[in-house]
Amino acid sequence: MSRSALRRAAAALRERAGAVFKRREEFDLTEGDIAKPLFYLSLPIVVTNLLQTAYNLVDTIWLGRYSTEALAAISFAFPVVFFIISLGLGVAIAGSILVAQNVGAGDEARAEFAASQTVTFAVVGSLLLGAFGYLAVGDILAFLGASGDVLDGATAYLEIVSLGMVFLFAFFVFMSLMRGYGDTITPMLVMLVTVVVNLVLDPFLIFGWGPFPELGVVGAAYATVFSRALATVIGLGVMFSGARGIEIHLAQMRPDLGFLRKLLRVGVPASVEGTGNAIAVNLMLLIVGAFPTVVVAAYGVGVRMFSVIFLPAIAVGRGVETMAGQNIGAGEEDRAATTTTFAGKAMFGILAAVGVAVWLLAGDIVAVFSDDPEVVEVGRLFLRYVAPTFGFTGVFHACKGGFRGAGRTLTAAAISIAVLGAIRVPFAWVASGPLGYEGIWLAFTVSNVAGAAVGYLWYARGRWRGADLTDSGVAPAGAGLDDAETPVDD
Repeated sequence: MSRSALRRAAAALRERAGAVFKRREEFDLTEGDIAKPLFYLSLPIVVTNLLQTAYNLVDTIWLGRYSTEALAAISFAFPVVFFIISLGLGVAIAGSILVAQNVGAGDEARAEFAASQTVTFAVVGSLLLGAFGYLAVGDILAFLGASGDVLDGATAYLEIVSLGMVFLFAFFVFMSLMRGYGDTITPMLVMLVTVVVNLVLDPFLIFGWGPFPELGVVGAAYATVFSRALATVIGLGVMFSGARGIEIHLAQMRPDLGFLRKLLRVGVPASVEGTGNAIAVNLMLLIVGAFPTVVVAAYGVGVRMFSVIFLPAIAVGRGVETMAGQNIGAGEEDRAATTTTFAGKAMFGILAAVGVAVWLLAGDIVAVFSDDPEVVEVGRLFLRYVAPTFGFTGVFHACKGGFRGAGRTLTAAAISIAVLGAIRVPFAWVASGPLGYEGIWLAFTVSNVAGAAVGYLWYARGRWRGADLTDSGVAPAGAGLDDAETPVDD
């Protein structure tokens, strides 16, 4: 497709979404009102994350109807996918932060160089992670306690996903880079197209409708990889065309070791956070795996529900990350702090209200995913234990967004890992002895409250200030930047 055709297509998509979502250009993220730009920045992220979660939810619903063993297999598979992706997700987060701070500083050329380099290193990293995943998933699943048909199904699913890891990871990078620029609408529209494709393919490949063979869990994996591949092609086309602000350039994609050092300095802590969280999630699964299959299935349903319910908090946290990053790049640290505080208060109120609704409707919610009465009852208890603490997760994610936007990815990582690894997992392991699986549910309650307290108290110290990353940019000669600039050692 030609550049002019891509520009026309992007303009048409933007015009259709304009009635609901404001364009980034209508808001200056570094001055004026805070609530309105944060809302319009975060709302498309909510929708995008909801659509992204739809991949997993659609798989969960269809496979839950297929068999309880298939539902348990996907409950084991999802945390492992999260773990593999988390190993390299720091690259995407670092790219977003570097783009945001350079855009805030008014240096679009350096922002585009950062985006181009991020894509290069993300592709290399995803190929390595995919190879690792393909070789290691069987052993990881066996370690986590999967066995029999559940182990076979989860292994088959993960082997296919590992082969398509470059597509899964590439779209995360696309979303992150566009978000760093301030465009959250385009990723939402691209995601919408690909989710529809996945939604259509899933039942045909899982159940063998029409001319397709019955593939079960494997069918869900093929549908997901194909959909992600489509998203990757569209996303790269948008960025190469420059139709939506940030533009990547083939000439700037030659690996630059100076930029890699900076990317790793910002991104490694974020990867450590993601990996630490993934390890904690998998350790929780190891604890859950000691219980009957119905508990594993209910746990999978509950975690999937939380991934939907917490979408506003996660999205607002990402919005805070972008606004804080651009404001710090522009030297407006007080505005970055005000944004974080406002977001924390707003999300506490909204999610607390959602928690009341979930507590009242817990059984009906779980019944959407499984018709097994035992799974429904165990899942109902899970949701009722955790629902009263939903508001605290909003505070937790707002504070982490402020830390990341300031470039303090190590601080965000330390808090997140401490809450999950030092509180949730040990508490679940100890409490599941005398209390059974309800001790695991109680661990979620305790860790959610603790996470909000630790995040807020740490942020209130103000040690995150002064983390401007725009002064140490590195770019090779001929990258489109001022040749007179002297790279500063990281």
